[in-house]
Parts: sequence; C-alpha cells; structure tokens
Amino acid sequence: MAYGRVMARAGCGAVVGALLLVGCSGADADGEGERSGPSSSGSSEPSESSGSSANASSRPVGQPSKRPGDRAITPDPARVPRTEAQARALAEKVVAGPDTWGPGYVQRTPYLTPPGHWLVLDEGCVWQRAPRPAGVLHSLTAHSELPAGPGRGPVRVAATVNVHRDAKGADWDMAETLEETLRCPDQTLREGERVKNLWSQGRWYGRGNDLADDSVFETGDYENAQFDRAYTYNWYQARYGPVTITVTSKGAKGHKDDDIDKARLEAFIAMLGRVETQLGAEVDR
Repeated sequence: MAYGRVMARAGCGAVVGALLLVGCSGADADGEGERSGPSSSGSSEPSESSGSSANASSRPVGQPSKRPGDRAITPDPARVPRTEAQARALAEKVVAGPDTWGPGYVQRTPYLTPPGHWLVLDEGCVWQRAPRPAGVLHSLTAHSELPAGPGRGPVRVAATVNVHRDAKGADWDMAETLEETLRCPDQTLREGERVKNLWSQGRWYGRGNDLADDSVFETGDYENAQFDRAYTYNWYQARYGPVTITVTSKGAKGHKDDDIDKARLEAFIAMLGRVETQLGAEVDR
C-alpha cells in the first residue's frame, strides 16, 4: 500500500489522533530513541495489556494477532522475510531517511546502525548494547536531525525497522515496550541524556487503530545536559505481521511541538505504506 492509500484509508486527522493516544520507549547507543529488548526473540509470551496475543505461536509465520471481532491484516507469506539478507533488504527499503522527515532534515553521523546492533534496558533503567536475539533477523535504525540555527537547538529524530522471524516475536516486541515504561518511567539514553515521566498506551487493530496489527505510543520529558530545560519526547511504534516500525523525536529550543509532530507523522505514514507494500499485505475490512 502506497503512502497516499494509507492516508486515504485512515485520514490524516485519524492518524494524528492515534499518535496522540497511543505509545513506546527506548533509545539507541547514541540516545536517539531506538528500542530493543532481550525478550524480542519470542522466547516469552506477550502480555495481553499490550494488545498482543499469546496465541500468536500457533499461526503460520507472518500472520497477525487475531482477537474476536478483529479485522485481519495479512501479509503475503511468500513476501515475508525468511533470511537475514531478505530482512535487511526490506528494512533498507522501509526505514525513513531525512528526506522522509521533511525539508531541512539531514543525516546524522553515524547515520545507520551496523548489522547486529541491539539494545536492552538494564535493571538500572540504562540502555545498553547487547547481542541481537536469535528471533530477530535484522534491525536497522536511521538517525536524522534538523540542525541547530540562530535561536534554535537541533531536533534529533530516528526511525527503526525490526524484522522478526515470526509474528510472535514482533508481538512480544510491542508488549515489552509497555512493560519497560511501567518498570522504568525514567530512562538513561546515554551520558548526559535522559527521558523522564514516560507514559505509554497500546492500541491493537480495531481498538482505536485502523492502520496496523498493533500500535504503541509513548511520551515524556527529554533532558539533555546541553539544553536549558526539558523538551518533549515522543515515540510511536506499529506492527505488521513480523515487522515493527518505529519513529522517535526529541524536542529542542525554538521549535514548536506541532512542527515536530508533523514531521514524525510524515515519517511514520511513509514507513507504514512501505512495509505494507513490501509485505504485500491484505486488509480484511
């Protein structure tokens, strides 16, 4: 499904409403908002509180969660990645670069995370590098920013694509996001950068979410030792079958939250359309 078809199906207003109602958290090694977790290998059962089904393991690879009354989003099994190379190719086609975020955004350095990159939130609520779980075929994050200017700080954003071996693993990826926020409402991204007062909410397909199998939104306060005060931190994640996509933004001096929200929405909708296209997804309405 192309960008325009996603917008036509949901309507921009509906998507904005979803972004304001739904949530997820995390950061990459540079503190740019990528999240990963040790349980994303699918070795544990997802929590029902996330809108994820513990019965996902009984479905064929790539099949979405099903609940009574749900309308299914079904990927084409022939187009679901089975190998690391296929997963990498899909992630590279889906991930949002600076052009997707809007005018003025540029690549950060480093721009893309290397193969095998993965993070976990430790017991002290600090994000740390860790081996990528066996249940994840590939994870890719692209870092972009709106550079600082007169009277304005840099707006740092990130987009992540996680390709799991099956829908169960992706289900858990969504569920764990909610649990991490409950466990750690204050998190250290890296030295000098923190997010505080985090809260999140999940919406599965058919429950205030007409765009993906599952979705999570998180928001909180972003603190940077180089900034004069805290700014808004937002994170949005969605799942299509075995694939999760994420967009993250951090506010900065001289920028309106509405402008940053618009850029994040543009990146999210674009990625949503790309992953739907890559998976050949059918929507049972």
